[in-house]
Amino acid sequence: MPSFPSDRRTFLQRGAAGLITAAGAGLPVHAAGVAPTPTMRGGANNYRPGAPIVDKIGNGGFWMTGTVRRAGDGAPLAGQRIQIWAHTTEGHERDARSHGATLTDANGVFRLEMPQIVPAFGQAHGHLAYDSGDFETVFLRPLMSSPNDTRLEAHFVLKPL
Repeated sequence: MPSFPSDRRTFLQRGAAGLITAAGAGLPVHAAGVAPTPTMRGGANNYRPGAPIVDKIGNGGFWMTGTVRRAGDGAPLAGQRIQIWAHTTEGHERDARSHGATLTDANGVFRLEMPQIVPAFGQAHGHLAYDSGDFETVFLRPLMSSPNDTRLEAHFVLKPL
C-alpha cells in the first residue's frame, strides 16, 4: 500500500515530481492540464476594487513581477488587469497610495515598480489580485524570502467563468 505524505508541502513537492501514485496502482498521477491558482488566505486583506492602472506606485525601487496564464492549456493571457498593494516604506497596505494596477503584455507578463515592501505583522509580503471579470477572481499573498529582497514574483493561472 502506498504511503501518502502527512503535510501539504511534502504532498505538493512529491506530487509535482510524479512520486504520488494513484489508488495504489503504482502509476504516477498526472494533471489533465494546467490547474488554476487557488486564492490564498489573507490575500484579499485591504483590497480596493477598481484601483487605478498606474505606471509606478510611489517612488519605486522594488519590482513586483509575474505571469498570467489560462487554466487547462497554460496559454499566456494578454491585457489582464493585476492589482498590487503592500505595506511599503511609503505607506500601509490600507492606504490608497499603496495600491495600483497594471496590465499583462502579449506574453502574459506583468511588471510594476513600487516602494520597498517592509514587514507587516512580522512578514514581508505583497498582495496581488486578478479581478477583471473574464476569469474567476484570485487573490495572492506571496511572502518574501528576506525583507531585503528588491523584487517579488507571483504567477496566476486563471479559470474561465
